[in-house]
Amino acid sequence: MRVRHLQVTDFRSWEHADLELEPGANVLVGRNGQGKTNLVEAVGYAATLGSHRVAVDLPLIRHGCPRAIVRLAVVNEGRELTIELEITAGKANRARVNRAPVPKTRDVLGILRTVLFAPEDLALVRGDPGERRRFLDELLVLRAPRYAGVRADYERVLRQRNALLKSSGHARRAGAKGDIGTLDVWDGHLARHGAELLGARLDLVADLADHVTSAYAGVAPESRPARIRYRSGIGDSFPPDYGTPGSRADREVLQDALLAAMVAGRDAELERGVSLVGPHRDELELTLADFAAKGYASHGESWSFALALRLGSYELLRSDGNEPVLVLDDVFAELDRRRRARLAEVASNAEQVLVTAAVEEDVPDELAGARFVVSNGEVSRVGPA
Repeated sequence: MRVRHLQVTDFRSWEHADLELEPGANVLVGRNGQGKTNLVEAVGYAATLGSHRVAVDLPLIRHGCPRAIVRLAVVNEGRELTIELEITAGKANRARVNRAPVPKTRDVLGILRTVLFAPEDLALVRGDPGERRRFLDELLVLRAPRYAGVRADYERVLRQRNALLKSSGHARRAGAKGDIGTLDVWDGHLARHGAELLGARLDLVADLADHVTSAYAGVAPESRPARIRYRSGIGDSFPPDYGTPGSRADREVLQDALLAAMVAGRDAELERGVSLVGPHRDELELTLADFAAKGYASHGESWSFALALRLGSYELLRSDGNEPVLVLDDVFAELDRRRRARLAEVASNAEQVLVTAAVEEDVPDELAGARFVVSNGEVSRVGPA
């Protein structure tokens, strides 16, 4: 899989940019603030419908403009598809595939798969659990785009149930009963959608875990073994072999466990006015030996773990039979010699890799390929493929 052509209009700092990209390495070099990261961000957005830098779409639209446009031509196994995304302030975004409108923007998911490693990824290790949940869900959607709908359904039900918990809690404190019968109905909806999302995450971690452990050993062989494990608020309510390679979570068992946990915690939920159990409260645990990586890992070990999560994701998607585009956004300057060499080794064997760097010297020699200079609102090809 590769991106043959990228075009953006009024995206971030770019009024317009147009690039013909090559198989293998494509290196964008430019001083900080010139817009090179904005270009690879557009590629990532087409793959995930989200940015690795901001949580909402509005900052992606160039200041003073009503909308931003991202267009890509993606080649996969000899077949080319075009994606066009229109990001509009205050309105629903729109998408086209091969120039034809699609009913939902998320219908473009799966056409392009990317794995992006950026300085922001340090938050995967040092940040709050939401960063790691987002990492899992984005990877989940890259593997199976239908989970974008599953996640959206879960979040919709969660918002409605939280609103009901809040209003019912207020009513109970005022001496009224509240709408408890309706709450039972929403318990069932949340358990059903939650079991589907939770089961998918458990399956994903089971498949990903060995790849992450192996990748970490490759970039930090002198360090303690790295492990990932999914921890759910329903505790040991599901069989303990979930999370081992090849295991698959039973959605019915998970649904029953979620329902039981909601019933047991109803008083606390009514008191606080929020849902206290479900995938939105879960954690992806990162450990070095028996210690939590967050708070225990050194700076170098944290970088290694973040890199291992991305390299593990890359290897997992490759093992699924559809190699993703590898995007390395200004990371070589952050890595020491060993980590840089290991990342360059993986990248040099990728079908396509997009690299950004502030200076040419930051890019390893192994990544010979197309070179682009990004400066003063322009991007120019300067080197052969």
